[in-house]
Amino acid sequence: MSQSPAPARRYSYLGPVGTFTEAALKQVPEAVGQQWNPVANLGEALNDVVTGYSDAAMIAIENSIDGGVTVAQDALATIPGLRIIGEYLVPVRFVLVARPGTGLEDIAVVSGHPVAYGQCRAWLDDQVPRHRHLPATSNVQAARDLFDPEKGIDAAIAPPGIEEHYDVEVLAEGIAENPDAVTRFVLVSRTQPVGEPTGADKTSLIVELPEDRAGALLELLEQFSTRGVNLTLLASRPIGDRMGRYRFVIDAEGHVADERVADALLGVKRFSPRVVFLGSYPRADRVVASIRDAHDDETFRDARDWLSKIRSGEDA
Repeated sequence: MSQSPAPARRYSYLGPVGTFTEAALKQVPEAVGQQWNPVANLGEALNDVVTGYSDAAMIAIENSIDGGVTVAQDALATIPGLRIIGEYLVPVRFVLVARPGTGLEDIAVVSGHPVAYGQCRAWLDDQVPRHRHLPATSNVQAARDLFDPEKGIDAAIAPPGIEEHYDVEVLAEGIAENPDAVTRFVLVSRTQPVGEPTGADKTSLIVELPEDRAGALLELLEQFSTRGVNLTLLASRPIGDRMGRYRFVIDAEGHVADERVADALLGVKRFSPRVVFLGSYPRADRVVASIRDAHDDETFRDARDWLSKIRSGEDA
């Protein structure tokens, strides 16, 4: 008897078709040929995961120019049962598009996502000095809104290739101030067992300081430094219950299966009243951490065996 095919997996992402988030999802081999669900915002994407409507969601979490995506960091800190299972890097390029027949001299209102607008503002101020910005939920949505008369939009900031999806004319290319900008995306699922280490991994967690006092942050960072664990991201976010209370978003080199990382996490857990483990997953850039001999797995195991012998009396 033949077996029924496995049900298709569903992935949510910030739509519509053509966004940078979709470009990140295209990098996931397991997502090819599965169901893709474009949504209007990050909250909807994560809610799809929490409710089980989608198996995973692709969300932006960091940009090389603007830093962390705070709405994503806060959501991962406060929504239980989520796990990062992969990260992906997408180069960020922007073009200015308009309805066919529109020239730069005709532009008064430019639409675009606020982050994209910030990266393109210098060019717009120089080339369209009297323009007004109308925020959009995504840059592709900004292009779609060109054809909504009620929006009153003359031009839109959009990703390259947008003309393949919509009847727009590209007025200018490479309008971002920094041509090397990159956005980091993460694939988020419900909590599941951590994957096997690859040798080029990253571990993400969110940690609250136990109290607002001198040296508290230093003590947190020492949990990593004394074990030879390098941090690739350290960002503070207000907890929100009162002034002076912060949580820290942390990305550390290595995998929770690595002895040095596991020992650091034990130290963090003893130190902090609340630690959210977000996952250990392969690094998008595949960079292998540089580890001193004093911090390799064998050294940690030797130290543990030495202590075990002392406790059991075998060293007598």
